Amino acid sequence: MNGYTEVNYSLGDFTAGMRFEAYLPPLLGYDAQNEGLGVPYWYARYKTDFIDVTAGNFYEQFGYGMMLRTYQEWTLGFDNSLKGLRVKIMPTKGITLKGVYGVQRYYWDPYKDGNRGIVKGVDGDFYLNDIFTGMADSKLKVSLGGTFVSVFQKDATRDIVINGKIYEMKMPQNVANYGGRINLDFAGFSLYSEYAYKINDPSARNKYIYKNGNALFANLGYTRPGLGISVMTKWIDNMSYKSDRTITNNMLDINYLPAITKEHTYALASMYPYATQPNGEAGLSGTVTYHLKKNSKLGGKSGMSIAANFTQVNSIRKSPINDSTAVGQPGTLGYTTTFFSVGNEVYYQEASIEVTKKFSKNWKGIFTYLYQTYNKFITEGHTDNQDNSLIYSQIGIADVTWKIDAKHSLRCELQGLWTKQDKGNWAAALLEFTVAPHWFVTLQDQWNYGNQDHEMRLHYYNVSGGYNWNSTRVSLSYGRQREGVICVGGVCRYVPASSGFTLTLSTSF
Repeated sequence: MNGYTEVNYSLGDFTAGMRFEAYLPPLLGYDAQNEGLGVPYWYARYKTDFIDVTAGNFYEQFGYGMMLRTYQEWTLGFDNSLKGLRVKIMPTKGITLKGVYGVQRYYWDPYKDGNRGIVKGVDGDFYLNDIFTGMADSKLKVSLGGTFVSVFQKDATRDIVINGKIYEMKMPQNVANYGGRINLDFAGFSLYSEYAYKINDPSARNKYIYKNGNALFANLGYTRPGLGISVMTKWIDNMSYKSDRTITNNMLDINYLPAITKEHTYALASMYPYATQPNGEAGLSGTVTYHLKKNSKLGGKSGMSIAANFTQVNSIRKSPINDSTAVGQPGTLGYTTTFFSVGNEVYYQEASIEVTKKFSKNWKGIFTYLYQTYNKFITEGHTDNQDNSLIYSQIGIADVTWKIDAKHSLRCELQGLWTKQDKGNWAAALLEFTVAPHWFVTLQDQWNYGNQDHEMRLHYYNVSGGYNWNSTRVSLSYGRQREGVICVGGVCRYVPASSGFTLTLSTSF
């Protein structure tokens, strides 16, 4: 059982709250260290137009998060909240200053004897159109920001054992991460870019090398009626940043490295999701969305939307620091690289097109085709890059909804995934009947009919139903869960195969 209850109380400028959690034990696929119950999150907050102060636990994000982002994601079992003090000051219109000080949550472990680092950070946001009166009516909107974050972990020397060899290493006790960002808007165009630079931070994630790290993220967009264009790029080099350098899983991440890959909601399209690689990756993604007008030749009576996307993520180019030192050798600078140099190894590639069409008042459909290339051994965190690690797949999806009347609707999904690698071909079907506004019933099946092992050509069926009433939702399902990886924003967890009942209840009042 995974459960939580959060209670918040407000009175004027004052707010306080707490969250009770219980994992008895955690659901299958969640880290076993979550097991337990108690109150891991509590806070007291005072907020006015000038100052905002929080004591206790809090979540905070500086910019896009590449230097600091704390948040919780229930689907991943992830929570890296800070416990300490946060101060936010708005001294004048257009200026926001923030400061944080605290230690991160690590399951149920209390902070003691420096078992994890102390996180300190300051951030500033400056909206120039509000600061300078001459820009108040300008069509060009400009926002600038800057961040400095440091983590202190008392750890002067450490013996590191890698591949049976002992390395005695002196660790930096203070590791800084700093950078800036810019946000521009003008006549339908928008640009957001953020750069971060991290001081050397030897850790278990980077095999204890002393190389500095840096990262760049940029998003360029253009919109006008009926058309949207977005281009994203990123460069990441040695940017794992944790408050305990010995941790290799998702916990205790101080920063967040955004994914530029598209997040899919359909089962087979999300079978091979991409996980951000903090030790190095270079990526580019572009999306074009176009709406064909009503009563046009192609749009028909109701119009039609087309969205096309292409994404590719590669390794970065790494060279030895000298002729006698291998790339990534512990206790060294690790490697050399040139900013924005792209390696030859493909981590992920996807090309997709999605057509959304309303055929009549009662019928509408979404039709999708995808071509994916997935590097299984890199993305899922394996230590070696084996032969035939790339999985090439084609995916087709048809999602059709029939609105029977004002209260009843029927939705059908048909999906196919075709690949000669991994577990072979898959087929999936879903039928969902809804009685608005309260009831729904769903039948679905995923069939691995192309598995080379005939005994593993299994059906992963699921039957579920639920009821919604105001802010209360209850659902019950029974079926099989295939093994795989679940990702949210490039952060992933592994889910083992399982079968059984699942009861979900959520409510707020």
